[in-house]
Order: sequence, then structure tokens, then C-alpha cells
Amino acid sequence: MSLVVYLAAFVFGMTSVLLFRRPRTAAPPDPLTLSTCAAIVLGALVFVCAAPATLAAVNSLTGVPNFGAPLTYGMLSAYSCAVLVLLINWRGGSRERVRRMVLRSVAAYGLLVAAIVVLFALAEADTERLTDLDTYYATTPFMREMILLYLVGHSAAMLVMCVVCVKWGREVGGLLRTGLRLILLGALLDVVGFQLTKYTAVVARWSGHDLDFLSTTVAPPMAALAALLWSAGFALPRLLPSVRAQWRGLGDYRRLGPLWSLVGPVPTAPKPQAAWWQLPRARLQWREVSIHDALLALAPYFDHRVRERVRDSALRAGRSPHQARLAAEAAMLADAARRAAAHEEPPESAGTYRLHATEVSGTGGLVELAQALPRPPAAGGGGAPPPPTGTVTEPEEPHVA
Repeated sequence: MSLVVYLAAFVFGMTSVLLFRRPRTAAPPDPLTLSTCAAIVLGALVFVCAAPATLAAVNSLTGVPNFGAPLTYGMLSAYSCAVLVLLINWRGGSRERVRRMVLRSVAAYGLLVAAIVVLFALAEADTERLTDLDTYYATTPFMREMILLYLVGHSAAMLVMCVVCVKWGREVGGLLRTGLRLILLGALLDVVGFQLTKYTAVVARWSGHDLDFLSTTVAPPMAALAALLWSAGFALPRLLPSVRAQWRGLGDYRRLGPLWSLVGPVPTAPKPQAAWWQLPRARLQWREVSIHDALLALAPYFDHRVRERVRDSALRAGRSPHQARLAAEAAMLADAARRAAAHEEPPESAGTYRLHATEVSGTGGLVELAQALPRPPAAGGGGAPPPPTGTVTEPEEPHVA
């Protein structure tokens, strides 16, 4: 059981790291990010504290039997408070209203934690119980009230979460609605799979029956699954757009490969190489800047006669003006790279010219240029030799990204 609980805590912790990760130069995290990370971290700590191995270690270190119980219940109450604070920040509103509601939530659950500690101190719980404390002490004075109190506090937070998700889900759409549905599913699973089973097992003890398996076997995995669902619901709207952007960046980075292979050897001002561990967007930015510098260095070698011949041939072949321009610029760029690599003198027809890729923002223009470059002959022979200098072949159909 401890291993499963620790794995749930690890997943919680990694989710918090992903949400909180940001560049060093970025602005301080906003209250929503802070409250999200705080709730997830506290949820991870709840699982760590509730693991039987942790409970045994805490009891042994303090010398107090069952000292891990108020620690776990207090942490669970703090987690419930963090969930409410997160909902308040996510819902938004005026700064004064948000601040007032946050302070009220913190005050209420602060009193709850204090009551849990006082009730445990007043109770007689000398027999250590690592997995069935709720049911074993369900009829013990003060322990009975402490157990009921932490359950009621957690139930209140989960029910508020359900109400907010249902109400707000009618007003939003897209990823936010998907996230709210995951949060609602997790909250309902917590209410039914964890709280209801705990209540049932405790009440059964009050009436002299034994349904301890609901509290010891059913409730813990249901709580872990519920918490993972709602944490995914909070993280999804914030992480998925970034993941999509990184995926698109990786695709553009690969599509720029042919263009980078062509202009990469061109000497330019030295730039720090992108590290292998950097995310695709950072690597794409480095490649984009390097290609633009190389295009600038190759500009004196642009032969406009090559460009005009290929453009006219493409137009006669029925290509659109945009496709003809891309094919012509790709042929001119390939010729310029060959001249620069051979240390030839710039052509007489060289002059100022702006490539389409340098006129548009983003990487779209560079990707189009890369896909329009002439394809090298297939390996293994059979391909036609490259044309001699000064002649232009019929351009291939450019592949527009």
C-alpha cells in the first residue's frame, strides 16, 4: 500500500514542477499558479503522510503512538483549504473580494486543524494503528470527534468544488470545460469512493458492525485516483497549450532541416549552440536565428538571372505566382550556397533582394523555403547529375507547409 501511495505523491509532485517551471527572466508566478502548485504539493504531502511506512516512522521518531494521525488529518485539512483557495483564484473577481474569501477559508480551516490537534491531545489512543485508525477508534471519546471533524472538513471542500465546476462548466468551453469535467469527476469520485466509504465504515462501528474493509481497502485507492483526476483537470488547460506549441516547434525544427543543411556551413557571427536538453521551441528559435544570419551572409551571391529563369519556367508550367516565387528563390539560394562554398566571386547580377521568408513573421516562410529546395538525387545511382553552372532545370513542385 505504501508503494502505491508514494507513486501517487510522486505524480503530484511532478505535476507541480511542470506547472511552476518558467524562465528565470519571467515575471513572478501569478496567484493562480501559486495556489495550483500549493494544492498539488499539499495533496502529495497528504499521500506521503498517510502511507503506513511514513506513519510508523513518525510515531517512532516522536515516541507518541498514532502521532501520524493528527499530522495526516491536519495536512488533509490544509489540502482541502488549498483546494478552496485555488477555486477562488481560478474563479477570479475583484482583488478585495478574492482576498476576503481566501482569508475566510484559511481562518476556517486553521481553526479546524487546531481542533484536530486539541482533540487528539485529549483522547486516549495508546494502541498504534497504521491502516485502520478511523474504524478502530471510531467509538473512542475525542478520537471519534476528531475523525468526524476531518471528514466533514474535507467533504465541504469537495462539495464546493463540485458545485463550482457544474456552475462554471455551463459558462466556458474548450480546454477549460474539459478541465472542469475532469475536476468534477475527481471530486465526485472522492466524495463517493473515499468519503462515503469512510463514513459508512465509521457509522457501522457505531452500530456494532464491521465494515472496516471499506475504510482500509476501498477508500485509499479511490482517494488517489480522485486526486490524480482533479489535478489533471487543473493542469490540462495550463499545460496542453504549451505542449501543443512545443510539438509544433518540433515539427518546424525538423522541416527546416533541408534549409539548415544548405546554409549551415555559411560563416556567420558566432552564437551559443542550443543545448541538447532544451525544449523544441528554444532549439527552433536558435535554428531560425542562425538561418536568417546565413541568408544575410549569402545575399551578395544571389544571382537574379537564376531566380528569373526558374520563376518564368514555373509560371509557364502553370504554378501559382507564390509557388513560382518560392521555387525561384530556392533555386537562387542553392546556387548562392554553392558559390559561397566554392569561394567564387559574387555574380554580376547580384543586388539587393528580400526573400519571401524574410518578409513574413514566424517560421512559416522559412519552412516554405525549406520545402521548396531542390531534392538531392536518390542514393544508389540512377539520378541525373546536377546541371552545369548557368543552366536551370524545370523546378519541382514546391511543397508548401
